[in-house]
Amino acid sequence: MLGNKSFPFRRLMVFFGATLFLIGLLHLISSQVIYRIPTMTPALFPVMTIFLMVFHILIASFMLMKYLCDKHRLYLMAIACAFGGSSVLMLGTLSSYADWLLCASVSSVNVNDALIYYFFRNVMMAILFTTSTFLYKYRHSDIHTRRNHILILTGLIGFTVITLIFSWLYSSRSEGMSLELVDKLTKIFTPLWHNYLTGGMVALWCLTLIIMLAMTRLRNIFWYSGYLFCTFYIFMLFLLLPAVSTEGYSWYQSRLFETTATLFLIFVLLCDVFTLYKESNSKYEDSYQNSIRDPMTRLFNRSFFYDSLKRHMAEVSQEKPVSVIVCDLDHFKRINDNYGHLQGDKVIQFVAGILQDTTRKQDVAARIGGEEFALLLTDTDTSDALQIAERIRQTVYQHDEVSSNGHLPEKITISMGLFTATQKEAEQEVCVQRADEAMYQAKEQGRNRVVVWLN
Repeated sequence: MLGNKSFPFRRLMVFFGATLFLIGLLHLISSQVIYRIPTMTPALFPVMTIFLMVFHILIASFMLMKYLCDKHRLYLMAIACAFGGSSVLMLGTLSSYADWLLCASVSSVNVNDALIYYFFRNVMMAILFTTSTFLYKYRHSDIHTRRNHILILTGLIGFTVITLIFSWLYSSRSEGMSLELVDKLTKIFTPLWHNYLTGGMVALWCLTLIIMLAMTRLRNIFWYSGYLFCTFYIFMLFLLLPAVSTEGYSWYQSRLFETTATLFLIFVLLCDVFTLYKESNSKYEDSYQNSIRDPMTRLFNRSFFYDSLKRHMAEVSQEKPVSVIVCDLDHFKRINDNYGHLQGDKVIQFVAGILQDTTRKQDVAARIGGEEFALLLTDTDTSDALQIAERIRQTVYQHDEVSSNGHLPEKITISMGLFTATQKEAEQEVCVQRADEAMYQAKEQGRNRVVVWLN
């Protein structure tokens, strides 16, 4: 990793700086909470465990739903198994507080079982996080066949279930297998826990963090949340390293820190969801606009024009007239023949820009043919529509090669036909046909003019 110059070391330094600041802040908050309410400390641990369990269930459900939306994100199922299995192991932790679960005072706690579940939970989550990183690394390979998905999912779920079974067997529920992590009389941690398991969990989470950084390279906010999670757990275990017994505040402070950190991670994941929503919404909007607009002029296309006209014709009346203008460039074939089709496209784009600038936001300017355009003017009677059409005609006629910045090789003119509907019985095709007939009358009368359809 150090030899790869493409690794984003600057972002890594910024991440660790921000993480250390956040850890210090959360540590300060958790310390103040724990030390200010000593009388609540015995009951605080199971309460925080319940909150943490709910948070982990939420994260597992979130990962599962993201995977179901996109089956190519197989790596999310490893994280879903990690948090799902973690929530089940926290049920075992709660079972160590039998008196509290029976609404009695917390007088008897099976700390050894709580430590066993805690150990297996850390090991399981660290391994599944590492597995998720490898699945992400090779997400573009041939692992996304149905057979491979079944095998990988079976392995993930199987590993999670086996971890749960072993944690159950090593707890006090099984007589044949046991782990002594704390002395029941003195409540002092055994050397196995204090000298080996705690340090081993720190090393495992550090290795997980290094692998995640090396393979994902601070790619996006989703993996930043994973780095935060690993860093939080490393710090959380460092809080437990100095403790020699279950007495004191370190164990409770560690759980409160874990709960607060997990809540922060949920917030980060929600930010990731918001980012994905914005990207998806932007892609949808771009796709929708491409489906209703002419690709060359960016005016609306023929289909959208007729759909809009049909919708407005359902509400047309004397008080809400709808005017349709059909316009066609005069002698456009000569432009293509003399200057080429590329220049002809520039002419069409220039006229389309005039139509777009002249019409109002609620109106529809569309390209319905090669050099033929149509305007839908809502709540516009014949007099107002005629003024708009004349303004467009004069604007087109006033431009030449110089004033158009080369878009027009010569002066051009436009012929326009206008029809205003005031009754619902008129169909949208009839409206366009009458405006089209008026436009052809303008052609016959000498072009470069606006003609209003008269019955």
